[in-house]
Amino acid sequence: MANRYLLGFDVGSSSVKASLVDADSGVCVASAFYPEKEAPIIAVKTGWAEQDPQMWWENAKLSLKKIMTEASVKGEDIKAIGISYQMHGLVCVDKEQNVLRPSIIWCDSRAVPYGEKAFSSIGSDKCLSHLLNSPGNFTAAKLAWVKENEPELFGKIYKFMLPGDYLAMKLSGVINTTISGLSEGMLWDFKQKQPADFLLDYYGFDKSMVADIVPTFSVQSEVCAAAAAELGLKEGTPISYRAGDQPNNALSLNVFNPGEIASTAGTSGVVYGVLGEANYDVKSRVNTFAHVNYTTETDRLGVLLCINGTGILNAWIRRNVAPEGISYSEMNDMTDAVPIGSDGVTIIPFGNGAERVLENKEIGCSIHGVNFNKHGKAHLMRAAQEGIVFSFCYGMEVMQQMGMDIHKIHAGKANMFLSKLFRDTLAGVSGATIELYETDGSVGAAKGAGMGCGIYKDHDEAFATLKKLGVIEPDEKLRSEYLQAYALWKERLGKEI
Repeated sequence: MANRYLLGFDVGSSSVKASLVDADSGVCVASAFYPEKEAPIIAVKTGWAEQDPQMWWENAKLSLKKIMTEASVKGEDIKAIGISYQMHGLVCVDKEQNVLRPSIIWCDSRAVPYGEKAFSSIGSDKCLSHLLNSPGNFTAAKLAWVKENEPELFGKIYKFMLPGDYLAMKLSGVINTTISGLSEGMLWDFKQKQPADFLLDYYGFDKSMVADIVPTFSVQSEVCAAAAAELGLKEGTPISYRAGDQPNNALSLNVFNPGEIASTAGTSGVVYGVLGEANYDVKSRVNTFAHVNYTTETDRLGVLLCINGTGILNAWIRRNVAPEGISYSEMNDMTDAVPIGSDGVTIIPFGNGAERVLENKEIGCSIHGVNFNKHGKAHLMRAAQEGIVFSFCYGMEVMQQMGMDIHKIHAGKANMFLSKLFRDTLAGVSGATIELYETDGSVGAAKGAGMGCGIYKDHDEAFATLKKLGVIEPDEKLRSEYLQAYALWKERLGKEI
């Protein structure tokens, strides 16, 4: 049998990564990302963040060239292409598919007032019951900013799209999007099961500006002659999967079913859980989007909790509290002698901007319960990690109030999940089993493409080779101690908010 490979792209704000997966063995044979230093973000004003989409295309080409050379793979050996991308961005093109302005990306906050005004004018009940969120600072609100502030440019827009839609357009010459993509832009009506006409009408967007909708897993388009020549791919290669980075991370961890959770804990932390019925948080402390396997017949919603103060707190503790030159592993060793609950010391970890889970309050980081006669550096180190875990569990309680039964957490073995203290505390407080995997977003996108083009019959086959690196079960003997420490943390948080 001739070699069959799947190609996955992951369009991030810092780089574009490409991976080649052997379709038959499920093994990643090559990966590369560009640029090797973080890609620039244009910030003309405070709170603005833009990137040139052409830069994503150039970085995708460089990454692809490197992996094809490294793996000695020919264009005709690649059987399908999948795309993961940074969520909530806005790309505007004219009828000739020329980009009209830099993309307004996920961390740009200029559109907040436009989302808030829509929420107030349309009404919270209508927005929440149809969009499952406030219009917020998402793609639709960003387009409203362009309409008001750049009217001449707005008049030239033929289609608006997300970063992943742009890369697919460059590969195929075809413009389309997915229900999942529209939902992350606040443009999918979950009640009517169609694009959110009421929000389009409110903002004054012509419905023709919305790209055609294709299923997440399907032959969405094919590589065109021009892109094939430019990239060394075969014309007609199917582009058969596309998803935002957080739904795609869940897919990469084989998280598809209600009650399953995918989590990451880098600089900021994410808990992404699957819900089996349309629901929302009335305070919009978490966001709800269509998951990769959502259809108009089957509700599969991804509920997204983001905690800004995660690994950044642990890094701050290492720089400012830990003995100089100490590693994270050595920090963890220092905490071994400190009991669960850090002997009464608690840290509220919200020192990295406003937190959505706190209804966008910015309360800062605070340290409570320090006794100068008995507490030292190790207590602060442990309390920091416990505080991060407790913030995750605080958000997970919102998910549980929405009807999510949390029993299993899937995570990549990276960042904070490398810490035994972090893992044991999370299992101990949540009562969930944690499964650690070797995973990657671009590899997940490649396997998603295999599902979309029919190489894999379902996600179980696609992820049969997903490497499980460890399982952490909650320690029932210590559960009451973890819950007691969490209760004290919540009590002290209550006084701050």
